[in-house]
Amino acid sequence: MNKIKNLADLKKLQSEVQSKIKLRENGNHPESVVQIKVSMATCGIASGAKEIMTYMIDELDHQGIDSVVTQTGCMGYCYAEPTIELTIPGQQPVVYGFVTKTKAHEIIEKHIKLNEMLDGIIPVTYLLIDN
Repeated sequence: MNKIKNLADLKKLQSEVQSKIKLRENGNHPESVVQIKVSMATCGIASGAKEIMTYMIDELDHQGIDSVVTQTGCMGYCYAEPTIELTIPGQQPVVYGFVTKTKAHEIIEKHIKLNEMLDGIIPVTYLLIDN
C-alpha cells in the first residue's frame, strides 16, 4: 500500500475503497443490476478474457453503471473465446463471443445503455430440461 502524502491521495484511496464496497453490496442482489460473467477457463484466459474482465470492471465503474462482473468456468464455447454472458434485469441472458476491448465497449454503449443487440451473439442451441 502506498503512503498517503496529501489530501488527494486520501480521496483517491477513499474512492477505491467505496468502489469495492459498492461491488460487494451489488453482489448481494445481483438480479437488480447488470450482470456480466466472463468465461475464465484455460481457453478463455489464453484468448484474453482476463483483459476483457478488467476492462469491463473499470469501464462500468468509470461510467457509474450498477453492475456485477464475475468470472465463470467454461461455457462450452471454446471456439469463440473470449466469451461473456450479459444479463440485464428482467431479460434473458445473452452470450457474446469473440469479445475484444472494442466489442466490450460496444456492448456497454449499445446493449447495456441503449438495449440494442449487437452482432456476435452466440445463439441458444439447446433445450432446457423443462421443455
